[in-house]
Amino acid sequence: MLTKIARLFMIKTRPEAFMVIYALAVGAAERGRVYLNAFPGFGGKLLFLACMCTVAMAGAKILDCVKYERELRLAKLPSQD
Repeated sequence: MLTKIARLFMIKTRPEAFMVIYALAVGAAERGRVYLNAFPGFGGKLLFLACMCTVAMAGAKILDCVKYERELRLAKLPSQD
């Protein structure tokens, strides 16, 4: 039963990955907006940029992992010769 629940929280396909990345980007943009208001000037812009770069790096890692796990799954399947 726990494995069925755990599967709900796994990213298995690229569309799911893009939905997660989009949600991260929306949250990071909102956090960056708060930083721009709290720290006007160069500091706020730098923190906003850090938020956006973090999402870009996390998104790339998520997409790489989805691709890797898919290839691993396909390699484990017995060939249909």
